[in-house]
Amino acid sequence: MGIKYTKHFLDKMENLFAASEYILRYEKGNFKSGYCVLKDTKIVIVNKYFPLEGKINALIDIVNELNFDTKDFKGKTNQDFLNELRQTSLKF
Repeated sequence: MGIKYTKHFLDKMENLFAASEYILRYEKGNFKSGYCVLKDTKIVIVNKYFPLEGKINALIDIVNELNFDTKDFKGKTNQDFLNELRQTSLKF
């Protein structure tokens, strides 16, 4: 699976976070990497001024950093998407 920089792909990434126990928010701030992960409160904050490509790249980095477990997702769609996303990111 290739990464597609479209609104639909971003929506799929956001749905992945919605199905997890993490809360995804878009806020302004001075983040060195463009995002901030508050692991104790399970909140992920992404710079809202990022272009679409930047938001998708940040979310992919965060998914890899948080090590989501496919067993935590009830829907087969999110499990499959997470597996495809991990395989894609390993190719870089």
